[in-house]
Amino acid sequence: MNDPYAVLQVHRRAEPEVIRAAFRALARKYHPDFGGDSARMVEITEAYAILGNSERRRTFDAQPVTPQDRRAADPPVATPAAWQPASASQPAANVSGTGTTIDFGRYGGWTVGALVDHDPDYLEWLARTPVGRRLTTEIEAALARRAAQTAALGPAPKPQRRSFTRPWATGSSAAR
Repeated sequence: MNDPYAVLQVHRRAEPEVIRAAFRALARKYHPDFGGDSARMVEITEAYAILGNSERRRTFDAQPVTPQDRRAADPPVATPAAWQPASASQPAANVSGTGTTIDFGRYGGWTVGALVDHDPDYLEWLARTPVGRRLTTEIEAALARRAAQTAALGPAPKPQRRSFTRPWATGSSAAR
């Protein structure tokens, strides 16, 4: 069997809570009921059977380990995709527009010009936050252009209000 620490992608000094969380996350990802690989799930379950039980973990840790095995078991420190610039994680093909490209958050890779049409409320929020203050002038200009365009189209039609009446009701309550 492979090293259970490497299978669960945890450090050798990981707390039991970290090991349990890693097992649950990997189980959600690789469980066959959710389209995962059954062989990988068996490997994850066997690793957790060792590391999830304190006595079995102590027995496994007591076995001699070479420095090369220890390096292979410790996962390399990697930057999560959410921390990387949006240009590396998302293509900007469907977010064309003008202006500065936002390189963080859920709209990473989007331009201010594209966001003004897609989610203007997000831009208003972004202009008020510390991270978006550098874009405040650009955001306000884009929102003003959008407001001018919608004003030129005229007022939006008001939605009809519908009352929630019973189909058998006949106008007044006295008629019942």
